[in-house]
Amino acid sequence: MKDSIIEGILFVCLGNICRSPLAEGIARHISQKYNLNLRVDSAGTSGWHIDEPPCAGSRNIAKIHGLNIDDLRGRRVSIYSDDNFDLIIALDKQNYADLLTLGFEKQKVKKLGDFGLKGADIPDPYAYKDMEGFERIYQMIYLCVSNLLSIHYPMIESTQDSKNFADSHIIKKRL
Repeated sequence: MKDSIIEGILFVCLGNICRSPLAEGIARHISQKYNLNLRVDSAGTSGWHIDEPPCAGSRNIAKIHGLNIDDLRGRRVSIYSDDNFDLIIALDKQNYADLLTLGFEKQKVKKLGDFGLKGADIPDPYAYKDMEGFERIYQMIYLCVSNLLSIHYPMIESTQDSKNFADSHIIKKRL
């Protein structure tokens, strides 16, 4: 049974230049593919990268997968309120805790890893320069975003076996 339709999702990581822009780009892509009426955005809990584009690794891996996130710019989550989105999705447990500390409603705040990675964090690839790390992060985010949207939209099917994917990707604690 599908949960209720959602109208807005905010993806949140630390700097809003690696993981959350990828999640936003993937969610927008799936939303367009299925003609969903879904607002998607991303932000960071820190203010370190305000108005900066996504990092080169995220932009490059997005392009490899047919997505363009070049126009996105870093924003801080503090510009939003609970009223702006139905779901606020943290990319790791620290950002989840930070969102709750900032006063976002607990029932709206979820961890992306809960949608296919047995609750695991999506690691921050910022320090990594190789595309293999960004590819792994992309695949993790794609799986979880796809699963998240399939819960709320009946026409979307999850395309990967979540258990097998999680088992094979969580074993490595670091990229």
